[in-house]
Amino acid sequence: MEKRPARVAAIHDLSGFGRCSISVILPVLSAMGVQACPVLTAVLSTHTGGFGDVVFRDLTDYIKPALEHYKDIGVDFEAVYSGFLGSEEQVDSCLEFFKSYPKSLKIVDPVMGDNGKAYKTCTKNLQKRMKELVAVADVITPNLTEAAMLLDENYRTEPMTVTEARSLLLKLSGLGPKKIVVTGVELATGVLANIGYDSEQGSFWYSPCEYIPVHYPGCGDIFASVLIGAMLGGASLPIAIGRATDFAQLCVKTTFSYGSDTRQGVMLESVLGSLIRGDNNGTYKTL
Repeated sequence: MEKRPARVAAIHDLSGFGRCSISVILPVLSAMGVQACPVLTAVLSTHTGGFGDVVFRDLTDYIKPALEHYKDIGVDFEAVYSGFLGSEEQVDSCLEFFKSYPKSLKIVDPVMGDNGKAYKTCTKNLQKRMKELVAVADVITPNLTEAAMLLDENYRTEPMTVTEARSLLLKLSGLGPKKIVVTGVELATGVLANIGYDSEQGSFWYSPCEYIPVHYPGCGDIFASVLIGAMLGGASLPIAIGRATDFAQLCVKTTFSYGSDTRQGVMLESVLGSLIRGDNNGTYKTL
């Protein structure tokens, strides 16, 4: 049997400046001993969060031929991980990837919006079709905005009780995925947390995090990538959530201390060594 690191097909965009998407996914997974193979959905000069007129190149016609090439040369993937999609047709390409690697861990980060609003590139039809990916996923990692969009519910800003948080996770589980992680949830206890549900075990979890009054692009990509790296390394869902939460928080706190331009994302380069060393075991509690 071939001895090699676990391999992930990462179906994401490349933003040349701003530290998000593939530019943070690749180093994070590599630091965790996982080989990330980028399958680009689009190339952008910067992310779309405040840098003016972005240069955008759609790569819809690249994804399926790339998949066929990988199949022709016998490339295996232990996981297929989708993120930003630039068109409805790319949903079909992701579904083809999932179908072609039925034994792989299928992770969907349904990148559609934040702070109660859809991204400009995410049309109503794309929002509807994202549910098709979620339905066949093993793991999904929406934020609260994306969770509301998947469930056709209004975005809420009020803190959630434990009962409400569990209900949200159960409703998302009803769409098809086995494991659900929702990021950035404020609980009625005053705790900010990332919450999770494992339908196969019927268990609910949360990992608390410290509130920092700032928002950086790419943190969701970093969180999901650490989660995936941990799971491919054999970690349970709560341990993976805890490790992802702790590392994302380290990224934010370190960057915030320097007062850098938030548009540039977190200072991943300064903290990547912590991930390589495996400094944190993850903090989690039952929900």
